[in-house]
Amino acid sequence: MIQAMIFDFGLVISTPRPAACFRAYERDLGIARGSINRIMFDGPAWQDALIGQLTMQAYWRAIGPSLGLTRQRQIDAFQRRYYGDESVNPEVLRLIQRLHGTYHLAVLSNHPPGLDQWLSDWGIRDLFDVIYCSGDEGRVKPDPAVYHVTLDRLGARPAEAVFIDDTAGHVKAARMLGIHGIVFSDAHRLERDLDTLLGESQSVHLPPGTIETSYEG
Repeated sequence: MIQAMIFDFGLVISTPRPAACFRAYERDLGIARGSINRIMFDGPAWQDALIGQLTMQAYWRAIGPSLGLTRQRQIDAFQRRYYGDESVNPEVLRLIQRLHGTYHLAVLSNHPPGLDQWLSDWGIRDLFDVIYCSGDEGRVKPDPAVYHVTLDRLGARPAEAVFIDDTAGHVKAARMLGIHGIVFSDAHRLERDLDTLLGESQSVHLPPGTIETSYEG
């Protein structure tokens, strides 16, 4: 019997930005088209932030020059803009709200320090029993330890939990531990996958019309 649902944060709970958003960043920063994600996420600064070795303030200072931002006020302004464009996926949120109170819920994310506050700022922290943020814990997926810690805090055995992530390798790692795994693509597919996994007795099917068409960034 499934007792717990574990969600990734980025591109699952949060909504992907449209491609036009990244093109606007690159245009306004004066950097090459298609380069911003490489600058922000492919370097050592991001990896250090994911395990808490850099604060987010230090991370932005480290990547600022590569984005063409040399003054602190410029860095701060772009950071506010970038975070301001981040938003919760409304379709996934509605599904989580439906699950809340029936299942133990957790977030398990490779994310810099401060995810708990981020969820609080969005007004959704209280939906989750457990938050595992790699930046606060010092370990990242797919390390088996992060799944075990999350399960222990939920009070669930692997076979009693479902893990949902947009990265197939992270889902594969969960499955190898005996956790049910779902690779996320959109809220519609997630709802169908959960209904199939849970069966009629535990169905989470939402009434028609409660999920709108999502877009991919």
